[in-house]
This record gives sequence, C-alpha cells and structure tokens, in this order.
Amino acid sequence: MTALLASFLLVVLAEMGDKTQLLAMAFAVRYPWPTVLAGVFAATIVNHLLAVEAGNYLTRVVPLQYIQVAAAASFIVFGLWTLHGDKLAGEADAVRRSPFWTVAIAFFFAEMGDKTQLATLALAARYQTVVPVWLGTTAGMMVADGLGIIVGVVMGRRIPERLVKWGAALIFIAFGVTGLYEYLPRGLISPAAAALGLALVLLVGYFLARREGGRLPDDRG
Repeated sequence: MTALLASFLLVVLAEMGDKTQLLAMAFAVRYPWPTVLAGVFAATIVNHLLAVEAGNYLTRVVPLQYIQVAAAASFIVFGLWTLHGDKLAGEADAVRRSPFWTVAIAFFFAEMGDKTQLATLALAARYQTVVPVWLGTTAGMMVADGLGIIVGVVMGRRIPERLVKWGAALIFIAFGVTGLYEYLPRGLISPAAAALGLALVLLVGYFLARREGGRLPDDRG
C-alpha cells in the first residue's frame, strides 16, 4: 500500500505542467476526450510496465539520447500531421483509428526518458515491487493528464477550430524543436543549421495547411 500511494502521489506531482500533460490538453481540443483518455491510458500502462520491468535494460541496449532524439523528431511529425489533417491516414477505417494511435504513440515516445518514467524506475528499485508501483504511477498519470484533458475540452469549446489546429500543431513542433536542441550532439547544431531546419519545418507546415485550404475536419464528435 505504501508503494502504491507513494507512486501515485509522486507521479501526480511530477506530471503537473509536464509536456505530456500539455500534450493531453492539445489532443483534447482536436479529438474526442474519451479517445484521448484511452490513448493516454494505453500508452501509460505499456510505457510504465517497460519502466518497471525492462527500462534499465532498454537504456543499456539503446542509448537514452537516441530515444530522446527520436521522440523529439516524432513531435515535429505529429505537429505537421495536425496541420495536414487526418487524410494522411488514407481510408475511412484508418481515419477512425488514427486519433487513438496518434495519441498513444505520441504519449509512448513522450514518456521515454521523461521524468515520470525515470521516477517509475526509481520507485520500482526502492520498493522492490512491480504491480503496486505500476498501478500507482499509471493512476497518477491518468489523474494529472485527465485534468489536462478537461482544460483542453473547455478550451476547444471556446476557441475557433482553425486556431485550435494551429495551436496544437505549434505545441508539438515547439516540443520537437526544443527536444532536438537539447539532445542532439552540439557538433551537429549551429545557428545556421538550426535556422534552416526551423525554416524548413515552418515551410512544410505552411504548404500542408494551404493544401487543406485552411479547413479543419471536425473529428471531435
């Protein structure tokens, strides 16, 4: 019981204001909140189970820096995807599935190397138990991100859809750009390279948005 409560409280506190809570907020203004909640839950139970059971092994096999760079790059992709709309998914069935998988995959990668995943590893090592830590940290994530979803739903009802789309896309791209700046080797980063990369992302986003004609599909239900 001590491990369960400690895990729950620590993760709720750690998640407040964290990027994954902000991602929950951004997704909630674009997709139906039950879909967002389901995606967050699916990603969290898998990610935190990995953190308890195999997190240490994974970071020994795959350097943590590589995981963090891949996660940062994925945020830029999700941001551009948001500007383009769900037509990237192709057929009708894929469109219906894409919001759940978009949320689940984004959260899974966002948690890799994040402080809540590292906290889960530390708690499992301290209490030498799996299930209570796993359940506690998962419940903590759901409570904290649930608050983000509530805020996102309220925002989505008050803000024009086009502004919602651009706001969500810019949040994803901002996370991706800052993540790449933080985790890429300094030898690969120069002012010119950073400016060129940012300009390229913005240019692609601009053309994707124009291709959609400024229209945001109403897939929030």
